[in-house]
Amino acid sequence: MLNLYNKRVDQILTYAIAGVWLINGLVCKWLNLVPRHQEIVGVILGEQHAGLLTKLIGFGEVILAFWVLSKIYQRTNTIVQIALVMVMNILETILVPEMLLWGRMNMVFAVIFSGILLWKEFIFKPHIK
Repeated sequence: MLNLYNKRVDQILTYAIAGVWLINGLVCKWLNLVPRHQEIVGVILGEQHAGLLTKLIGFGEVILAFWVLSKIYQRTNTIVQIALVMVMNILETILVPEMLLWGRMNMVFAVIFSGILLWKEFIFKPHIK
């Protein structure tokens, strides 16, 4: 079988994926530069603690970015990322589609992102078996 693995492409994808989590966690949620994220949390989890919960979610996303960069337990990390993205997007699509940047189309982007994660870790990259 032809091995198309390229270490540089893998590295670029790793940085891009970590960047998605870092930007969403730090910029959008922790620094609240995209207030819509806190509004969504408020509707789904309650307005009373939306600020704190949004910051905690953002902190978790920043930790996830560093986990991606650490390359520790990469396959477990990939499964966790896919689960988080899909659960979050399913809930938001059902509960607050009107608050999403692309409405119900957000789900398409979630599936594409999850597909990239899956491809990168389980198909593209060779693993010792």
